[in-house]
Amino acid sequence: MSFDFDRKIDRNGTASVKHDGRENYFGTADVLPMWVADMDFAAPEVVSRALAARAAHPVYGYTFYPDSLYQALIDWLKKRHGWQVERDWIIMVPGVVPSLHAAAMAFAAPGEAVVVQPPVYFPFFSAVTDTGRKLVLNPLRLENGRYFIDFEHLERCAAEGARLLLLCTPHNPVGRVWRPEELREILRVARRHGMTVLSDEIHADLVYPGQRHTALATLAEDGDRLVTAIAPSKTFNIPGLGLSCLIAPDPAQRGALRKVFATLAIGHSNPFSIAAFEAAYREGEAWLDALLLYLRDNRDFVAAYLAEHLPAIELIQPEGTYLLWLDCRGLGMNDAELKEFFVNKARVGMNPGTVFGAGGSGFMRLNIGAPRQVLAEALARIRQAIAGRWGGVHGQ
Repeated sequence: MSFDFDRKIDRNGTASVKHDGRENYFGTADVLPMWVADMDFAAPEVVSRALAARAAHPVYGYTFYPDSLYQALIDWLKKRHGWQVERDWIIMVPGVVPSLHAAAMAFAAPGEAVVVQPPVYFPFFSAVTDTGRKLVLNPLRLENGRYFIDFEHLERCAAEGARLLLLCTPHNPVGRVWRPEELREILRVARRHGMTVLSDEIHADLVYPGQRHTALATLAEDGDRLVTAIAPSKTFNIPGLGLSCLIAPDPAQRGALRKVFATLAIGHSNPFSIAAFEAAYREGEAWLDALLLYLRDNRDFVAAYLAEHLPAIELIQPEGTYLLWLDCRGLGMNDAELKEFFVNKARVGMNPGTVFGAGGSGFMRLNIGAPRQVLAEALARIRQAIAGRWGGVHGQ
């Protein structure tokens, strides 16, 4: 099967946050949108067909989660990740971000500590602070162009009473796919101190050839306090449909989570989310395999371009996700200057690293989930802006 990821799709006028929200976020609509973490590719045709088929029925009433939905997810996790999940472990929820908030409320009391590992996806912070929990930072360490977990510091955080760790795996924005030995050490630290781990694995399917995502739960021992967040939204480019799940083998943990969601009166999802979720997991594998090759080539294209034309910008080599973490400190600008430069001079809209917390200063996040010609245009704009600022290619 062939899939056309080179096709440019006009998303303007669709109330797209990424496209129609540019002016609100950047102060101008005259930027290439390379920011919000959704892709500019058409969703798999199997998903579009499932949505069209459901839309053809003219009644859109309250809908429960059918057995076939659970089975599609169970089959996917077993085939793609070697993880045998029981149906009773699964809680269907409206998204991973609400799940972060729910986990903070379920597993830490107000004022108790929750650990976050920056630089990281910014809702991790608000999930703690907005729920009245104490935010504790366990910053990742950048060594020779690669990020690592500071386990000694994590141990201290847990020993001092942290009740919950919000883990991002694969990690957004630094692109690390954590190795089994790193994941085992996380579990050992949590086990020693009775700390729960919420493992956000929304990017689990988006790892590059030669890399392998390990579901944290496949390494867990009986009694480990672990909940995993899973969704098809990033994998199949359907985040606007808003359906994900939490997987919690322990009945007490499931009960605590369900209590939180019941308190918030969050119930059934809509019929279109359910149709898309099931179709993606049941029939979307060929599309995903093709996508991963295209994203690999996009990543390599950016890496080669930076090395040849923009050596002052260093790519943190990603092992997973379609989000590139760019070290722009070689440009010699502070964060305000970087933002102004990329928006108003290069006219490329990226997420500034500062929104991802400690360690984000001097970095930008670039979304490569776009046709290669769009990437080429973005890089050419940056190169031209640098030439205009310095009268040549800065760093050469």
